[in-house]
Amino acid sequence: MDQVKIALQYAMPKHLLSRLVGYLAAARLGFISHALINLFIKAYKINMAEAQFEKASDYASFNEFFTRPLKDGLRPINTDADVVCQPVDGAISQLGDIVDGKLIQAKNHNYSLQALLGGDAATAAPYAGGKFATIYLAPKDYHRIHMPIAGTLREMIYVPGDLFSVNPLTAENVPDLFARNERVVTIFDTELGPMALVLVGATIVASIETVWAGTVTPPTGKDVFRWTYPATGPQAVTLEKGAEMGRFKLGSTVILAFQAGQIEFTDKQYPTAVTRMGEPFADIVSKA
Repeated sequence: MDQVKIALQYAMPKHLLSRLVGYLAAARLGFISHALINLFIKAYKINMAEAQFEKASDYASFNEFFTRPLKDGLRPINTDADVVCQPVDGAISQLGDIVDGKLIQAKNHNYSLQALLGGDAATAAPYAGGKFATIYLAPKDYHRIHMPIAGTLREMIYVPGDLFSVNPLTAENVPDLFARNERVVTIFDTELGPMALVLVGATIVASIETVWAGTVTPPTGKDVFRWTYPATGPQAVTLEKGAEMGRFKLGSTVILAFQAGQIEFTDKQYPTAVTRMGEPFADIVSKA
């Protein structure tokens, strides 16, 4: 059955399906939206007691529900200056060293950091020998992404691609999954040097948003789009540790990359470990 599921992913019209679901998820359909939200809550056993608004009827559309805010103070940000925080609620897929420009996707599957970041060697070069972490957000999770450390945005890159599911089964069976799916790459200047934070699209992920650009939807095609941002001045985008930087409309995956010698993941971080936004993720061992 697993192989049948993978074969169906190759065969299905993933972009068409995803855009259709995105249109429906954004629609304000009254009691229909509320019924769908209630079904989703029951199917995925979502703890609505954590949500700022607990009832399905509080949300005008499925997207509003899916990107729901949590109650104030529910995810406190670790304020230790020598700690990098977890950026999302989810579960760790893989983490560790970037070896020969490769990241671990799953057992017996590695993929290229350069390809992940849009194909430019100069963009990938700062992370040679560094650390990476991949975090999977399940449908039940909180779907806003926060800064693991304070940073100033320097570049955003939209990379077109496929829309395979990013669940563990697909990660174990589809080569180069994260470097072939549609994604938004963000590069921040931080006290640790450059940090890459990648938001990976997936089947029925209707869209990816950032707090500075809104929904990132360049024209359909095969071109990579790049936007650069100033380090200072009124147009600079600087976000504090723990600040929201983006969100998924339907779930997906976040990938982080850091320079060599800057961090060490805590001993509580390993594949399958649950993450909670704001909790300690890594210790800072050196600053740029």
